[in-house]
Amino acid sequence: PNCAPSRAALISGQYAPRTGIYTVGTAERGPDEERALVPVDNETTLDLNVHTIAEVLGNAGYATGHAGKWHLGGKGFLPADQGFTWSIAGSEAGAPPDYFYPYERGDRRVPDLSKGKEGEYLPERLVNESIAFIDREQEGPFFLYLSHYAVHTPIQARSEIVDRYRSKPPIGGHQNPTYAAMIESLDQGVGRILTALEERGLSDNTVVIFASDNGGFGPVTSMAPLRGSKGMLYEGGIRTPLIVRWPEQVEPGSTSQIPVIGLDLYPTMAHLAGASLPDDQTIDGVNLIPALIGSGEVPERDLIWHFPAYLEADRSVAGIWRTTPASALRRGPYKVIYFFEEDRWELYDLKSDASEMNDLSEKKPQLTLSLGSSLQQWWADVDAFLPLSPNPLYRDEGN
Repeated sequence: PNCAPSRAALISGQYAPRTGIYTVGTAERGPDEERALVPVDNETTLDLNVHTIAEVLGNAGYATGHAGKWHLGGKGFLPADQGFTWSIAGSEAGAPPDYFYPYERGDRRVPDLSKGKEGEYLPERLVNESIAFIDREQEGPFFLYLSHYAVHTPIQARSEIVDRYRSKPPIGGHQNPTYAAMIESLDQGVGRILTALEERGLSDNTVVIFASDNGGFGPVTSMAPLRGSKGMLYEGGIRTPLIVRWPEQVEPGSTSQIPVIGLDLYPTMAHLAGASLPDDQTIDGVNLIPALIGSGEVPERDLIWHFPAYLEADRSVAGIWRTTPASALRRGPYKVIYFFEEDRWELYDLKSDASEMNDLSEKKPQLTLSLGSSLQQWWADVDAFLPLSPNPLYRDEGN
């Protein structure tokens, strides 16, 4: 439900227990005395033994480029160490110190961007660099991973766009004009990439995938009618956009109701490129091409989110926690969530209750048991860390 594990899944095609990247930074968030359980000792770097999607595509003859957020390790674990032949502006950091040139604050700065112009805006600069990569590599196959820092904090945008949104009335819980301006700038960048492909005669032979790592930031936006936000296993934290442009294959404006997950993009991109998947690495995702082009279905399987970590509350949440350790499984329209601290299950029918307001666990105990048993079996199958040990520092005011 947050950025680093989502990116690890995208780059590796694997669930978090296989990479060890369950959350951002430490899982020991919030006051020590308020955590009832000992969370996972989280990994913050993607192991070099992992066969990344960049390495898989590189082995198939693709030029591989990365621009922007990396968040899977620093020196020795950067994109250039993980199969990307070109990379810019990536580091272990999950957010830039500033979105305007010189992209620095104190001793923190975005790498590789020392040359620039006053007033330059980071999302625009990353698009510029990405188009330059396309120009250099357009004569052969290329894979571009444009990983925007936006719309992560700090919430900053061009003043002229902010002013335009400030003059508009808020609607549907969206009340932050700077956040809206950030989204517009990112959207403009997507349009510039599509235009660049068109102008170079590359559109018809290029697949463009737009996706996000997690739900929106609760203090500045709303996921309504979905419940929750970034950092939660409710739909507001994990249901994200996935848009695919593939001329002559994906019908423009078409939609699909098939539930998919971010780690499906690894085998999908490999199949698109005619690349071989590694024999010595489990790939948890599935190829989505049959669903994309309408020629078939993806295999029926459970989708799982496992988060044995704590996240402290933000301004959008009452109380101490945004989430305590939890795990979730979706099968068809049904989804169970297990909360480790309370030893409690919740069950929702997402087809009729996307807002997850009607817990069915007591009304449908057999279904809750069946889905819960499958989730527990998955924990065992992937050797998932389970936060079951009491925290010796915990102060239970009830005792």
